[in-house]
Amino acid sequence: MNWKIRLLVPCLSLTCLMTCTIAYSKESEQLKALVLTGQSNHGWSVSSSHIQHVLEANGLFSVEVTTAPPKGADMSHFSPEFKPFDVVVLEYNGDPWQELVQRSFEEYMQLGGGLVISHAATQNFPHWPAFNTMIGIGGWGGRDENAGPYVKYRNGSVVLDDRPGVAGACVDPHEFQVVTRVADHPIMRGLPSRWLHAKDELYSDLRGPAKNMTILATAYSDPQRSAHWGVRTTGTGEHEPMAYTVRYGEGRIFGTPMGHVDGGAQPGSGPWPAIECVGYTTLMQRGAEWAATGRVTQEVPVNFPAEAARPERGER
Repeated sequence: MNWKIRLLVPCLSLTCLMTCTIAYSKESEQLKALVLTGQSNHGWSVSSSHIQHVLEANGLFSVEVTTAPPKGADMSHFSPEFKPFDVVVLEYNGDPWQELVQRSFEEYMQLGGGLVISHAATQNFPHWPAFNTMIGIGGWGGRDENAGPYVKYRNGSVVLDDRPGVAGACVDPHEFQVVTRVADHPIMRGLPSRWLHAKDELYSDLRGPAKNMTILATAYSDPQRSAHWGVRTTGTGEHEPMAYTVRYGEGRIFGTPMGHVDGGAQPGSGPWPAIECVGYTTLMQRGAEWAATGRVTQEVPVNFPAEAARPERGER
């Protein structure tokens, strides 16, 4: 492909990602990942299947999928075991877990567990304080200034904005640039300084405790684009967190608000460019390894979206 064209096109080839990623040594013991799913206002059956697929693709993880009861069903017998796993990938946005499960998960994370969340999972459990500390920032669910500050990136620095207001705005799906902010973090090492993510919703105005949080990458929420599912009708005109980490006790969390799949989507439907984008998939693979181990051994795939030709409007 002509390199000048590559600068403008997000890479969507999941097959190429699998073949271009350096395979994990078969002599090494695989990491154990739990994908917890079953309820969401998004297409959880599509996204959870995709996450399982990409985590298994390079041989680094063995993956188990646990599916919660349907929304509104009896949750009293839903009691997943967390301790056997190196990382939990939460592809869930639904009914609260019973208190015993919440305490078990808190202990798992305090003692060094790993957690990965993306897109709709950032809307989870607004009334569970420990979970909100784990994820750093979230949206919707009645979150407002009592949940913590808005987290923005302004003039080269992370800013915690305490102004009042509800959390969560969703800029309509479009391709957008992702800007690396911490290039030497293991998850981000070797990635371009700016790359074009495939068509996706751009979550904005997320807020939360933001403790022990590092913003790894941002994207510009363009005020000339329309927004929905929030009080805003346009983008914020600011750079919003797109990849970040949080430390909770000895535990490690990787989060991204990217990764939209329409509600009700079923396996075999699509395409779903937001989750099929090699940029998103690479972040999920690397984020899961870092959350599980504190390091990243995976190479950047050769078909990772190339560096953008110029800064996007409003980038700073």
